[in-house]
Formats: sequence, C-alpha cells, structure tokens
Amino acid sequence: MTDAWARIEDWMAAHAPASAAVLAPPADPDAIAAAEAALGLAFPNELTQSLRRHDGLTEWANVLPEARPLAVAGIVESYRERMDVAPDVDGFTPAGPENEPWWHPRWLPFGDAEGDLQVFDLRREPARLGWAPHDNPGTFADAWPSLTAYLTAVADALDAGGTVGAWSPFLRPDGTLWWDLTGATTLNDEPLEPAPPK
Repeated sequence: MTDAWARIEDWMAAHAPASAAVLAPPADPDAIAAAEAALGLAFPNELTQSLRRHDGLTEWANVLPEARPLAVAGIVESYRERMDVAPDVDGFTPAGPENEPWWHPRWLPFGDAEGDLQVFDLRREPARLGWAPHDNPGTFADAWPSLTAYLTAVADALDAGGTVGAWSPFLRPDGTLWWDLTGATTLNDEPLEPAPPK
C-alpha cells in the first residue's frame, strides 16, 4: 500500500504537480478511530494505511481512474446516507444477476464516482473492492482483490504507460492528470496527451 502510493506520488510530482497538490495530508488517527466507532465497523488495515497517507483530496480531481478517494468524513457520510435510504428502496434485498443488494451494512465506501460508490466488501477477508451504484444492485463482477492491488495497478499504469481496466492516464493542457477511456483524444475540445511513463 505504502509503496503503491509512493510510486503514484512520485509520478505526479514529476509529471503532474498540480494533481499531486490536491492529495490531502494524512488523516488524524483519532478521526479514523472515531469513524470506526460511529459506524460500528473496523476499517480494513489497507484503508487505514491509505487514509494515513492521504485523507482524500483537498478538491475534486481525477487522480485515480475509477473514483475520487473519500476522506474519513466522506466515508462516514456516504455510508450513513446509504443506510438511511436503503430501507425505503428495498435496498437490502438481494437482486440482479450476482444476487447482491443495492446496499449492504458490511460495505464500506472508499471512493465516489458521481454517486456510484467504490466499496470494500467487509464480508470477505481480505476485503475486495467493488461497486455500489446509485441505481442498480451492487456488483463485484470485476472486483479488485484488495485496495493494494488497485493502487499497484494505478502505479504500474503511470510508470509504464499502461491501463487500469478500460482507463488510461492522460495529461490535460494545464498539466493535470486525467484518466479517460483508452483511445480518448480530447476532453471538452481540449487535447489529451498520453501520460508519459516514468
């Protein structure tokens, strides 16, 4: 975990310093402990390590390919919102081809992608990383086996110019990192340049 984040930070410092600047400072250990107590869930060790590296972002940015990493406060807020809404939409009832519910009390948010949550599945050890969409049942069809595996794939893609699933790293004209579908050439009529490898 620490190695993956260090590699991501090093790449951004060299090629996209404006993106590196939005990585928040470490979370206070007391805030993490308070969040665990408030939710009644023990955070996976790798989530705690990640939060001790960066407590989310200081502003919205596209620094990871699948979702914006949440701060401790955002994890708590997103979890509570889902728990509040789920009973009203029959959201705890398994459905869909994977027989997953819309929400499960043992899912813990890691990232947010416009209302779709990237979540840890605490029903398994180690906790895999899948999705709780805002309008469909949860899915772990293409789950990452761990947060470490996901962040290592991100670091590998940046270092070698590869992909993370369907996502490739690019640089915008302002020098910020941008993840988009492989083969993308523009964003809002601005050119996208393939991100340079390490």
